[in-house]
Amino acid sequence: MQFHHHGYVSTDPRLLPAAGVGLDRPAELPSEVDVLIVGSGPAGIVAAAQLAQFPGVVTRVVERRDSRLVLGQADGIQARSVETFQAFGFARQIIDEAYRITETNFWTPDPKNPSQIVRSSITDDDPAGISEFPHLIVNQARVIDYFAEYARRAPARGDIDYGYEFEGLEVGSGEYPVTVTLREVTGQRGAGINAAETASATEGGTRTVRAKYVIGADGARSRVRSAIGGSLSGSTSLHAWGVMDVLAVTDFPDIRKKCINYSEAGSILHIPREGNHLCRIYVDLGEVPADGGKKVRDTPLEEIVARANAILSPYTLDVRDVPWHSVYEVGHRLTDRFDDAATSPDGKGRVFLMGDACHTHSAKAGQGMNVSMQDGWNLGWKLGYVLEGRSPESLLATYSEERRVTAKNLIDFDREWSTLMAKKPEEFASPSELEEFYVRTAEFPAGFMTEYTGSMLTGDATHQALAAGFPIGKRFKSVETTRVADAVPIHLGHHHRADGRYRVYAFADRSGEQLGRWAEWLLEHEASPIRRFTPAGADLDAVFDVKAVMQQPHREVRIEEFSRLFLPASGPLGMTDYEKIYAANPGEDIFDIREISRDGVVVVVRPDQYVAAILPLDTPEALGEFLGKTFLER
Repeated sequence: MQFHHHGYVSTDPRLLPAAGVGLDRPAELPSEVDVLIVGSGPAGIVAAAQLAQFPGVVTRVVERRDSRLVLGQADGIQARSVETFQAFGFARQIIDEAYRITETNFWTPDPKNPSQIVRSSITDDDPAGISEFPHLIVNQARVIDYFAEYARRAPARGDIDYGYEFEGLEVGSGEYPVTVTLREVTGQRGAGINAAETASATEGGTRTVRAKYVIGADGARSRVRSAIGGSLSGSTSLHAWGVMDVLAVTDFPDIRKKCINYSEAGSILHIPREGNHLCRIYVDLGEVPADGGKKVRDTPLEEIVARANAILSPYTLDVRDVPWHSVYEVGHRLTDRFDDAATSPDGKGRVFLMGDACHTHSAKAGQGMNVSMQDGWNLGWKLGYVLEGRSPESLLATYSEERRVTAKNLIDFDREWSTLMAKKPEEFASPSELEEFYVRTAEFPAGFMTEYTGSMLTGDATHQALAAGFPIGKRFKSVETTRVADAVPIHLGHHHRADGRYRVYAFADRSGEQLGRWAEWLLEHEASPIRRFTPAGADLDAVFDVKAVMQQPHREVRIEEFSRLFLPASGPLGMTDYEKIYAANPGEDIFDIREISRDGVVVVVRPDQYVAAILPLDTPEALGEFLGKTFLER
């Protein structure tokens, strides 16, 4: 964490200096905004948190509730999401309060007494070492809290305007082409850090807000989606599940481990929750007649508890409290549009959908909240770039192109997973079929299968062999290195913060001579992306965070020999940034682990941590040509 570069700090260093719209942010919702986000769930709040790093962008989030979410339904946090938390600066805090999944236990009918279950196998949660980050369980409400706090501490001082319900919108022309009608429903305006200064709302009144862009993050029954003529299409499986968060006393020995339990009475997916006492239990309620949806949704809690006890036999579950429960049929639906480009007057997307407004599926794969957060991050930085004039408006079309494919892959995976979960023990080809699927597909539920294809943001594979371990279009997979200035071991990717900057990693050649020439070109040549795309008067690394990674051990690296590209002045006092030069660790050499050419290579990474391009170190002009597809001259 860097601070003091704007002067001495003795308070919370996570509270960044206010800038731009954050200097005098109005408590009341303005009549004109750059981005209006409808819904403060995982997708909407991540978009807001990212946009809060762009102090020139007026972003507001409206939420129909009168205060923060208290009881969130989602709780599974995949490793990719924890990696995202790291970028937003709160991974360590949320890991401390979460439940950590390290293995999954499988229970099946006892061959000697099939009416009872026995533990049949145990598998590591991440047997292949996919990520250095853990798989967590933590309440969705806490995740939203952390992102909301991040937005409040960011330069634009983002917050949530509570008590506004979306009524409708019209897309026209002009500087603020989207006219949104909101109804004031209840509660306090802006019940965040400024809650004490706000006045109570007049219930039932309406107001109009004009926006340049609107994000619909308002759930599966999205009114924003309906307003742009969108719909969800798909099917239900006609198989019902009861789900309950319980505080229970039991003799089931794996109550504090993730379990998949199969018995003659049905199946259970058992997920321990944070706090060491709460558990979430998904209980198989069996097949549902085509016309029996309403009846099964009325299944009483007592019946769900009874079914759980039957499945767990010979063990018993004495339920003492149930904070929340529900009954649902597994459904898989995908929207027909992620934006309104097809229907807007100028053919450009002005209204975007994300999260459950775009894709719905079963809860058992633990993907909904996680994929929604990546929706928010994907669009958030792109809107920031367009609104600040860094990129052309065509950049926004990549949101739909990229996230639609991801959503479709999610639904296909979840359909296969939920079908397996609904099988009876005798229907499996082998007793280990489910376990084998779980291990074989581990990268997908961990959140690392997303792979963006060629576009203005993603280069081709011409030079992929120069860094085979960083697949173009996939997220940058970190490796531990040593920061040369202070000899601190650190994962290279953990410095990739959600500050809206591109990362450019220059992996040096053996002698370092080519690295020096590459750095000189970036500093001096008129075609350099730093000279072309960095605003006048801004820090050298304001748009591109350029780092060098050396092949030799850190004690053999001489900082004094490096170009000022890797030792830039930072902040109004011009303090030197010493976090740009790294060295490979002997024994765990990043060059070997990620199959990086010893002749040098440049790895370009987007603000949301996805590898955008692999380029030769000896052809610096290739970097300018590639980034010129995304950036506008300043």
